[in-house]
Amino acid sequence: MHFEPRATRNDIVGCLQNSEEFNYGVETWEAYKRGGLSNDLIEEQKKVQEADLLIFQFPLYWFSMPAIMKGWMDRVLVQGFAHEFPNCYDSGLLKDKLALFSFTTGGSREMYAKGGISGDIRYVLWPMQHGIMHFCGVKVLAPHICFAPEHVSEEKRKEMLIAWAHRLKTLWKEEPINCSPEWYFK
Repeated sequence: MHFEPRATRNDIVGCLQNSEEFNYGVETWEAYKRGGLSNDLIEEQKKVQEADLLIFQFPLYWFSMPAIMKGWMDRVLVQGFAHEFPNCYDSGLLKDKLALFSFTTGGSREMYAKGGISGDIRYVLWPMQHGIMHFCGVKVLAPHICFAPEHVSEEKRKEMLIAWAHRLKTLWKEEPINCSPEWYFK
């Protein structure tokens, strides 16, 4: 997949709502309503519509997801498709979907613990899981985190892979997290 992560005028096919002052959010919302989004966005939105579960697999970069993934979310999860106020959070437009963030870190579990130098990993998850997924109505499963795989033994890395394979087999039995501030900041 050669996804273009930058949100630009090219995401809108045809005329703009306001050609004097370009506002990406307004223009993509209007384009979505009239069926005027670019083909790559329509293709990605179809994938989301057809999926029951969205798994986002990535390395944690600078306490967030990589730019290409954030660009995917910015461009694909547009107003009208994924959210439309007041239909957000529990009543978001993607409320029949599940999501799971599976990622690796450069730091150890201790670094991302409450009181650790990097802070509780849940603080990092707040904007991604709550601010994006839950805002769109998506129910979020507990994250799958492999801490510092490049700094552990080969045996530990194999254990990480086995744990991930096992989790994938049992995902459908899991309950979503309580995607509230209490879960992240307790």
